[in-house]
Amino acid sequence: MIRALIVDDEIHSRDELEALLEETRSFAVVGKCENAIGALKAMKSEKPDVIFLDIQMPGISGIELLSMIDEEIMPIVVFVTAYDTYAIKAFEENAFDYLLKPVEKQRLEKTLQKIQRRLISKSVNAFTGIEIKRIPCVGSNRIKLINTSDVEFVRSDAAGIYLVCSQGEFYTELTLRVLEARTRLVRCHKQFLVNIDQADEIILQDNQSAVIHTRSRKNVQVSRRYLKKIKGKLGL
Repeated sequence: MIRALIVDDEIHSRDELEALLEETRSFAVVGKCENAIGALKAMKSEKPDVIFLDIQMPGISGIELLSMIDEEIMPIVVFVTAYDTYAIKAFEENAFDYLLKPVEKQRLEKTLQKIQRRLISKSVNAFTGIEIKRIPCVGSNRIKLINTSDVEFVRSDAAGIYLVCSQGEFYTELTLRVLEARTRLVRCHKQFLVNIDQADEIILQDNQSAVIHTRSRKNVQVSRRYLKKIKGKLGL
C-alpha cells in the first residue's frame, strides 16, 4: 500500500479525496491535515510516500510548505488545485504531478500509475526550495508566523527547535538543517543558527570559540568550527 498524506484546509475536499484514494485499494491514508503545522508533524511521524497538497491555503501556502520539509523525508508531491494557472507554478517548483478539483477517478488513476513507477525506480524527489520569509511557530492555541528578519538566533535542544526574538522564544517544527538551507540564518554552532543582522558584537574566547551579543543583549555561542565563517560574515 502507498502511504498517503492529504493536506487541504477544506474538510470536504480532504474527505472526498480520501474516499477516492481508498477506492483505488492502492493507498493507505495515514493522515489528513488542514494546515502546514499539522502537515509538518504528520510527515515527521508518519513518513508518507506521497503527499496530496492543496496549493492555496491560508497562512502558509502549499508551495511555501514544501520549502519547510527536510529533504530526508520529502515525499512524492502531488498538488491539488481548483485553478489551472497554479499547475504551471506547481511544475516550476518541481511537483511530481497535479490534480484539478474536483478530482476525477480516471485522472487519479494516471497519477497512481506514475507514483507506482516512481516508487519502483526509487528515484530521488528533487525539489528546489524557495526562501522562507516567515517561520511558523506553535503556541498553546495558536500558530504564530515570525519574520526571519526578527529572529536573533535559533537554538536546538532535547525539547526541540526554538526561535529566539526580542519578544521571547517560540517553538517550531522546522529543523535546523531546513532553516540553515532556506533562510539567511547562519550556522554558528552544532546547536545554533544566528541572524548576522541582529549581531551587536562578537567576543573572542581564549579557546578559539566566541560569543555573539545580539542587539537585545542575548548571548549566542560560536564554536571553533564556525568562527572563521562568522567573522567573515561580520567583515572581520
